[in-house]
Amino acid sequence: MALPKVLVAGCGDVGTRLALRLATEGWTAYGLRRSVEALPGSIIPVAGDLSVDQCPTDWPSGPLDYVVYSAAATVHDEAGYRTAYIDGLRHVLAWLAQHGQTPKRLLFVSSSGVYGQQDGSWVDEASAAEATGFSGKVMREAEQLVWDSAIAATVVRLTGIYGPGREWLLNQVRQGYRVTSEPPLYGNRIHVDDAAGLLAFLLQSDANGVALQDCYIGVDDGPAPLHEVVAWLRQQLGVSHWAEESRVRRAGSKRCSNARAKALGWKPEYATYQQGYAAILQALDKGC
Repeated sequence: MALPKVLVAGCGDVGTRLALRLATEGWTAYGLRRSVEALPGSIIPVAGDLSVDQCPTDWPSGPLDYVVYSAAATVHDEAGYRTAYIDGLRHVLAWLAQHGQTPKRLLFVSSSGVYGQQDGSWVDEASAAEATGFSGKVMREAEQLVWDSAIAATVVRLTGIYGPGREWLLNQVRQGYRVTSEPPLYGNRIHVDDAAGLLAFLLQSDANGVALQDCYIGVDDGPAPLHEVVAWLRQQLGVSHWAEESRVRRAGSKRCSNARAKALGWKPEYATYQQGYAAILQALDKGC
């Protein structure tokens, strides 16, 4: 039996890691992005712009078993978000219809930013997703567009992605980053390899006949107050000074649960921020 064919629309960092995992397992993996030169050889390149109506000239012919929509906004205002997550998604759905392709399932990579909770409460897939900012509202609109399509669809709400090349917090801590501790500001994160791993796990589960639900949260096992994360990183980095500016405050505080994904059998490789950041720091020490 032929292994599945998957198209990753918006094949950036997470998308490339996902496509590589699937290609290693024998899947046929297509990667759609504007510039395809950097794609690894095992990913079939599809040069295209999600923001325009014109279908890419090298769009895959024949059936596609799965599509993953994993775009990222390049302009971080409401118009930029609508272009990336609404217009681009509509274009992909139209291109599929144009080619008579009906995948078995569409995965839409969303964000935990759809939640507006600020009181440190626990959040799961059944919690109210009523963000007040434009980014969360646009993402919710995109999620509904996915669910309203003619294709079986699953939304994956990823939390704060960190990993190689995503070292903003490390750089801030080196500069003496201050963050409030009362009330604690809970943050949620997932290592970039675990983000790709969860997407691959869901696709492989579906291909094996496992029934998927319409939404999963992608997060590690340990939501934690940001001041605790900063304190641990300061110790690991040997930072003793503090920035002169007043304490930095961050909007939002919630604890996201990965119970639904774990009940399906998924486990994060980096279960806590300590494990994930330790691996990053070790690689940095080695010059990787």
